[in-house]
Amino acid sequence: MLNIQRHILSNGLRMVHHKDTTTRMVALNIAYNVGAKDEHPDCTGFAHLFEHLMFGGSENIPDYDTPLQLAGGENNAWTNNDITNYYLTVPSQNVETGFWLESDRMLGLRFDTRSLEVQREVVTEEFKQRCLNQPYGDVGHLIRPLAYKVHPYRWPTIGKELSHIADATMEQVKEFFYSHYAPNNAVLAITGNIEFDEAVRLTEKWFGPIPSRKISVRNYEQELPQQQEQRLVVERDVPLDTLYMAFHMCDRANLDYYAYDILSDILSNGASSRLNQRLVQDRQVFSSIDAYISGSVDAGLFHIAGKPAMGISLDEAEAAVTEELHRLQTELVGEEELEKVKNKFESTQIFGNINYLAVATNLAWFELHGKAEDINFEVGKYRAVSAQQLQQVACKAFTSQNRVVLHYKKK
Repeated sequence: MLNIQRHILSNGLRMVHHKDTTTRMVALNIAYNVGAKDEHPDCTGFAHLFEHLMFGGSENIPDYDTPLQLAGGENNAWTNNDITNYYLTVPSQNVETGFWLESDRMLGLRFDTRSLEVQREVVTEEFKQRCLNQPYGDVGHLIRPLAYKVHPYRWPTIGKELSHIADATMEQVKEFFYSHYAPNNAVLAITGNIEFDEAVRLTEKWFGPIPSRKISVRNYEQELPQQQEQRLVVERDVPLDTLYMAFHMCDRANLDYYAYDILSDILSNGASSRLNQRLVQDRQVFSSIDAYISGSVDAGLFHIAGKPAMGISLDEAEAAVTEELHRLQTELVGEEELEKVKNKFESTQIFGNINYLAVATNLAWFELHGKAEDINFEVGKYRAVSAQQLQQVACKAFTSQNRVVLHYKKK
């Protein structure tokens, strides 16, 4: 069990802390409750743009990286449809440098034309490289609109169209920042070799003066249950045909989430998993295949993606996958198979929480969507999943009307 302490500032910033004396480092992780789902459909890619803009200089610090590197620190960030996450690590004796840097860019960015143009170009090139010039790079742009008709998960984090970032104005960028990046819309997780009292003192000193802001209210529509299969066939200049399937699943707070996660591992985690053993090794229907869940906060997707073996059509490959999913609906998962998957989850959780930076990231996420202490009960929720629950979830999810299918053919 992780010992977690909490301090809430008057401006709404939530700070959570876990001391780790096995390291001489400290991690600061700030999770902002803003992601691609908070964007306007005609102005997408902004959360991802800010992942880059936040390193372009802040109100009082024109260069973010150099002071941190001089203090022996490192940093990075990532964005998804639900949150934007920034983190840094720094030797404990230089930890105040981290507080200084993170608080200043929460206070305000250096909104100048040159910084915007530089980061706009970076994001534009990333879009081209990942989505336009890479084989299968547009899969997210094809699958998401098939699965989501009204929810903002219908576009990827990188944005719906290249023009949205290319045409973004300084006024739009400023409005997005001040509507989402604020102490009352963020969690600061502090882990490593630092006492709780010192963490409180430095948080109050550097983040306390930042005023709270009026946060844009999330009012997007929730997706209605899908009533019929969504199917698309495309041809691209790619080396191999690929099958993509997706099934609607529950949101992250639903206890069935853990059943979906276990099902994905039963199907494809490791050499002895079902899809690998039966469809790759034994029947040689696929050369490779994978199953995974989106892990999103709102109702997500259960994904299956695979490349058929030579001489196997996409229709034959799809039929083979459907047969394996039907087996999950009609036969209970054996006790030994289920226990093996649960043991993997538990070991991953235990080893993941050995690293102080991973703990900081996880604490920030759990606090943002509930309370940080929930991290201590994740293993128990996986342990509680029964074979009967897996069968019920499989029967509910793996139906034709709940399915999205993309046949991605080589020209």
